[in-house]
Amino acid sequence: MRLEQVELKATNPLLNSYQQQGDVAAFFHYEQTQEAFEQRLNDLKNHPVRRQELADIIRDFMAPYGLSPKDEQHLKELEENAVAVVGGQQAGLLTGPLYSVHKAITVIVLANEQREKLGVPVVPVFWIAGEDHDIDEINHTFTSTLHKVNFGEKTKHKKQASYTVLDRVALTEWVKEIFASFGETAYTKDLLASVLAEVEQTTTFTDFFVRLMHGLFKEYGLLMLDAADEKLRAYEAPYFERLIDHSEEIAKVVTAREAHLVELGYPMPIGATEDAANLFYTEDGARYLLVRKDGKFLNHAANVHFTVDEMKQQAAAGHFSNNVVTRPMMQDMVLPVLSFVGGPGELAYWSTLKEGFETLGMKVPVFTPRLNITMVTSHTQALLDDLQLTVKDALEGKVDDLRESFKAQVYDKEAQQTLETTKRLIEKQYAALHEHLIANDLHVNTLVDKNLNFHKSQLDFMMRKIEQEVLMKHDVAMRRFGDIERDLLPLGGFQERTYTPYPYLNDYGMTLVDDLLTLPYTIDGRHQIVYL
Repeated sequence: MRLEQVELKATNPLLNSYQQQGDVAAFFHYEQTQEAFEQRLNDLKNHPVRRQELADIIRDFMAPYGLSPKDEQHLKELEENAVAVVGGQQAGLLTGPLYSVHKAITVIVLANEQREKLGVPVVPVFWIAGEDHDIDEINHTFTSTLHKVNFGEKTKHKKQASYTVLDRVALTEWVKEIFASFGETAYTKDLLASVLAEVEQTTTFTDFFVRLMHGLFKEYGLLMLDAADEKLRAYEAPYFERLIDHSEEIAKVVTAREAHLVELGYPMPIGATEDAANLFYTEDGARYLLVRKDGKFLNHAANVHFTVDEMKQQAAAGHFSNNVVTRPMMQDMVLPVLSFVGGPGELAYWSTLKEGFETLGMKVPVFTPRLNITMVTSHTQALLDDLQLTVKDALEGKVDDLRESFKAQVYDKEAQQTLETTKRLIEKQYAALHEHLIANDLHVNTLVDKNLNFHKSQLDFMMRKIEQEVLMKHDVAMRRFGDIERDLLPLGGFQERTYTPYPYLNDYGMTLVDDLLTLPYTIDGRHQIVYL
């Protein structure tokens, strides 16, 4: 395994501005410097955290999955004086897209790096968005041929992921179907058996996600929290009260900041409104977004309308969850967050939150963009070598350019020229026919035009069939381009947005994550290319 770090052309203006300390950097309290981490650590000295209670909640949540010695070490440190590097994600099947794993790797790498530089315990924490209710976002994955395989039917009643029970028999068959698409390797049998062993004990989407993620990262002490955990909700009750008290002000400043972001030419990340409560009311595993009107908090679908005092009673009963605005604020109240690790989408909505944090007397923690990692198999590397392309070339879209160049080289130009000449001759003859008909007062020009267009379409059809025959003749050479793009840029984006880690575990073996974590990453915005 070998690491190469490369600069790719910027494709996300917001992320590029943040990394280059452009105008977006002013939307955050800290820069991306070591001095910023030191300042944040100093600011956290005045940040109250109920450490023992928090550590107990995490310990109780993780205990059913088996606490490793490293987990226990980090929990003990969190009880005392540790700060945290935090990342999070929805509970996707088979861990969801690779970027879930990449976030966890970034969290662990950054925590270890800052532990050494700051000289204090820094623990990695993964915040699972188990309260998210858009199950259709997480109930599928893609095969290596880019076939989307859904689990179950499209959901009608959107329960939170942590309350959506999975059918183990159906999940077993779904996992087997996915693995069958990978192809048999020396690792397939053991890898499949390990996943199916977890399926046998799985209850919900979140439970399945935690089982697999914990299995991959437990030796690194990655502490895990579920936002939908009832014990955590009870712990958060006083923090929900703060969010309720400041709801109107938070909505106002976030809406204003988002409008400023749009004025600067960036896309609108949230669609914030001044009447938003930025909280969900939860009941029987479902959740309903609240708005404020006439001093009350409402949701007509749930038929609820609460006064501020009633909201606080509901908070004490654990009936609220956060949206994209208040989740970062809640994380910062719950944990001593040194840095939050996120992707481009998270950066977009975090860039609207500075004044909202200030409303609560807090600062936005150091935001660290997660590592972007592309894994390159030996097969893909051989194809690239054959085409004299680098991985960087491929990631920047040069495969398509080369494909078009190749097609131009093998294209039957003589046939094309003959058909084009034929088309021009026909058009000339039909033009003469038009003149004759007009001169003789014969009114069938519409029929003539229709007939001409028919002949032209037949010539175009013939040209397409010739092109298809030529490309089929060069099928092996043409397939190289598709294979490279399917591996490195599936569906037009980085592989980390489409594939789960399991095709790579199947090819490389169970030590894949361990080996990835031994590589000398530098978290500086460069793209990480890993040659397997």
